[in-house]
Amino acid sequence: MRLKLLAAASVALMAAACAMPTGPTPSTPIEAAAPAADHAQLLEDLRILSADDMQGRDTGSEGGAKAREYIVSRLEALGVQAPLMGRLQPWEMQGRSPTGPRTWNGTNIIGLIPGTRASDKYIVLTAHYDHVGVHEGQIYNGADDNASGVATVLEIAQRLKAEAPEHSVLLVFFDGEERGLLGARHFVEAPPVPLSSIALNLNLDMISRPETDKKLWAVGTYQHPNLRTLLEGIAPNGDVSLAFGKDTPQDEGNDNWVNASDHAPFHAAGLPFIYLGVNYHPDYHRPSDDFDKVIPAMFGSAAELSYSAFRALDRGLSR
Repeated sequence: MRLKLLAAASVALMAAACAMPTGPTPSTPIEAAAPAADHAQLLEDLRILSADDMQGRDTGSEGGAKAREYIVSRLEALGVQAPLMGRLQPWEMQGRSPTGPRTWNGTNIIGLIPGTRASDKYIVLTAHYDHVGVHEGQIYNGADDNASGVATVLEIAQRLKAEAPEHSVLLVFFDGEERGLLGARHFVEAPPVPLSSIALNLNLDMISRPETDKKLWAVGTYQHPNLRTLLEGIAPNGDVSLAFGKDTPQDEGNDNWVNASDHAPFHAAGLPFIYLGVNYHPDYHRPSDDFDKVIPAMFGSAAELSYSAFRALDRGLSR
């Protein structure tokens, strides 16, 4: 979810949403476009997580608990181990609601994939699994926001189990993003590994619908231009290409995404970050953000670009 000024019909929802609203020449070979992949599981994860029976996956709700159980089952099926602190990271924090501040109880989900070269350094690969729930009898399924990011992290996890990463990877599925980045804030305050060992946060939020401009935006390279060097060589996949921006002093309001999602607490802690997301579309934070609005080929291309971005960063960091 990103902070965005909505029409009057969506003002109540935004009260519940989070308010934390030219680069160097590439030094690595051009990243080849990923080969055609079977995205059946990617789409199935998206479909299940954005179905009506998940009840909009609000923090502390039965639907949120059901989504959490599903994500844990997928990690177990993939053979992704838990960190020493355990698979689940429960928390209690003050956050936003439509009626004002309140205490929320949520749970982050964490998996660990050890690295082969820099095993003592961690890439924290994140996506929030919560959405805004049910309002006035309408279910806000949040297919793009952010079942899409969760499904893509699970897809990347499957590939990392088949071909291990160079850095160790913490896969973190945050709760409470829509209530003020609560899960991410707690994670940074009580990390399972020292903050000094975190090399990067790669955050995925809203990546399934790039049809607005056919771009998957990589935010954070203004703050960390060395990361743009690692990403610039990634070729388009299908009709979708990687784009850079929405992170400069000239980007104002809704066009600046530096503090717009769960990467913001990492940034505030002085940690490098890249945020991958698509531009706004008419179904953003509306009950129409449904699975049937997602074009499979477009989502597949965005997911492949996300995977290519992870591999480029994993290879290039700490060298």
